[in-house]
Formats: sequence, C-alpha cells, structure tokens
Amino acid sequence: MPTASFHFPKGFQWGTATSSHQVEGGNTNNNWYKWEQEGHTAHKSGLASDWWGGRWKEDFDRAAEAGQNAHRLSVEWSRIQPTPDRWDEEALERYRIMLRGLRDRNIMPMVTLHHFTDPLWLGELGGWETDAVVPLFEKFTTKVVEALKEYCSLWCTINEPNAYATEGYLRRHFPPGKSDLKLDFRVQANMARAHASAYRAIHALQPEARVGYALHFRPQEPAHSWSPLDQLMRNITFGGFNTPFPSAISTGVLKSPLGRISVPEAKGTQDFFGLNYYSVDTVAFDLRKPEELYSRSFFPEGTDLADAGMNSNTPEGFFWAFKWAVKTYPNLPIIVTENGIEDSTDRIRPRYLAQHVHAMWRAVNFNWPIKGYFHWSLVDNFEWERGWTQRFGLWGIDIETQQRTKRPSADLYAAICKENGLTSEMVQKYCPEVYEKLFPA
Repeated sequence: MPTASFHFPKGFQWGTATSSHQVEGGNTNNNWYKWEQEGHTAHKSGLASDWWGGRWKEDFDRAAEAGQNAHRLSVEWSRIQPTPDRWDEEALERYRIMLRGLRDRNIMPMVTLHHFTDPLWLGELGGWETDAVVPLFEKFTTKVVEALKEYCSLWCTINEPNAYATEGYLRRHFPPGKSDLKLDFRVQANMARAHASAYRAIHALQPEARVGYALHFRPQEPAHSWSPLDQLMRNITFGGFNTPFPSAISTGVLKSPLGRISVPEAKGTQDFFGLNYYSVDTVAFDLRKPEELYSRSFFPEGTDLADAGMNSNTPEGFFWAFKWAVKTYPNLPIIVTENGIEDSTDRIRPRYLAQHVHAMWRAVNFNWPIKGYFHWSLVDNFEWERGWTQRFGLWGIDIETQQRTKRPSADLYAAICKENGLTSEMVQKYCPEVYEKLFPA
C-alpha cells in the first residue's frame, strides 16, 4: 500500500468560517429576522449557536485545540448601527472582545463586513437597490475598522455578492424575495461600488490591511457536451452567476451574458481573492423552466451527494475553480474563504474534506498563490432559508440544549491543521474508501 504526505507551504492559514446571524442568535433588527417571522424559512434562528450569549469562547477553544490558526467571522451591521443615527458602542466592544479572544488563542481573525444581512432601516431606504447604500456602507466600514483594527488587518468586505443578488432578486429565496434580472445586476453593481468605497476607506485607516471579497463560485457543466442548447444554457448560467462581480473588480465593468454596467471605481480594488466553493452543477436546456431562463440544474445519477441533495463531493471542480481564479486575477493571492458540505451523520464529510484538501494541494504545486483555507463551518449554524435542515459543522449542535458533539471529521481536520498537510495515515483512518484515489499504487 503506497504512503505519502501532501504538505503545504510554511505559514499556510488553516481555519473555519462563520457568519454573525448564523451563529450569534437573538438578532431581531435585520431583514433576515423579519424574513423568518414572515414564514419564509424552514425554521427560525432563535439562539442560533448562542455566540452572542458567550458560547463563542468554548467554540474558539475547540478551534485552538484543533490546531486552527485562523478564523473568519462577520460583524452584524444591525447591531452596530441599530438606527441610521445611532452607533451601539457596546456591540462594538463585544466584537473587540471576540477578536481579542481569537488573538489570545493565537488565531488570526478575518472579519467580513457584510454577510447577507441588512439592518431593517436600510431596507426601508431601498437597500442595495439604491445608490444611497454606497456611502452608508462606507460609513459603517469606517466605524468598524476604527474599532477593530487593533486586532484585525484581514478584511472581507462583502460575502457572495452574486449569491445575495441572485437569491434575493431572482430566485426569491432571500429577502426581499423579488424576481427581476435587472434588479439583480443593479444590486451587484451597487455592491461593487460599495466594495470599492470600503476598500479605500480601510486602506486610509490601515495601510497595511489586506482587503478582498468572497465570491460563491459554482462551476457548471453541460448535461450533454454534444448539445448546442445545453452548451448555451451552461454558458449563460455560468456567465450570469460567476463572472459579473469579478469582471467589475478586474476591469471596472460588470459584465454578464445579458448586458453590462460600468463601475470604473471598482477596478483593482482587492488585495486577495476570496473563493467560496462547494460543488458543481450540471445544466440542461429545459422549456419547462422559463423562470430559470429555460435551464435546469441537477446532479447526474451516481453523484456523491450530501444530505439535502444541494451539494456534491466534486473535488475536481475545486481544482478547476483555482484554475479559473488564477486566470481571472493573475498573481493575486487566493484564500479559500468557504468550503464544506452539509452532513449531519458525517457520512460524506471526511472524504469530501480529504479530497478537497488534496485538490488544493495539487493547485499549490502549480505555484498558484493559495494562502489559506477556511472550512465551513466550525459548528452547526442557521442555514438561511433552509434553517436547521443542513448541518455543516465539524461540531454538531443540539439546538434545544446547545450541547456540542464532535464529529469524526473534526479530528481529521485537526490532524490536517497540525500537520500542515494531508497524510496517507489520515486517509486510511478517516476515509479509507478514497485511499486508492488519493494514493494510487
């Protein structure tokens, strides 16, 4: 039986990612709380993972004990600025304490400024549909960075602007629940402008800062390579979801198969590229789906699927995502800001984790500038419209008791973090079913 070790460069960042609304709990002043109360979600967030109640301390202890040296979290705009004319200094102090808690555990923080949630008052002003959001977001950014810069110099301005716009303004899964392609692209354009404004504000306050954004990159393949219609639908789907925001940051023009918007101020406003990768979709032409531009996304028969059937174990797509990122942003550092799979029983996560880390190692060995990896997620959390039906945590949570239960994949990830790599012994112990794929004779 062949043995080997796949090691990463010295100083590689290994961590987990979370977001405020999904883990804090008791958040009642944002658009997602309202969305939950209106019945649009499978469950209500409630206490979530009870971080606002202090359970972050024990979860950070778990991360430190597991050898993690980085953690990505977000701050909640609606807590920090509960009304347009008021700042909550107590909320900012809580975030300072949390970041200090990470630093005390030798864990480097990455702070995300916007992770899907908006203050209720912002929605009343028109939210991301209106140009007024740009100076408002810059003002919020300035306040946060002034308060937290002692403990953080790695900033993610906006998480998944493409997913925020598509789910809220096309598919109706996120608030405000609209379906308008023009609004989708207007929102992404305003997010690009806000990102650029925040980028400059952060560097004015903290010249040494590293600033980027996180894109949800979802590769697509045509159902039949010989079908021009499937190829067309794949190209439209890929170009409509994956490329508009990156094109705005790299060229100053938000480009899609259906049009373009000029955002010259956004060109070149990033110090790293944040990659969120979960899975690959297969796309086919389908006349029965006019609301999806006559396309249908699915997983082929035999795909290694997760619990809810929304993501698959497709590590080759992860490698392809790195290849795309290097082509789109030549020589720009890449940080994997999210990667994981929903799996309440830990049936698939160990092999998913091992195979994706191996795909990332392959990319590193092409001298592609990958600097860190944040697994989604440290603990189970509230998964937006899907509520508690998806469990992404290395640690499970009983939402009635808040009791944490370690899953086997937590031990595998701890071994990876401490080794700064993946070994054949780890694979043999935690996911022997993929041993021959990773270590062929």
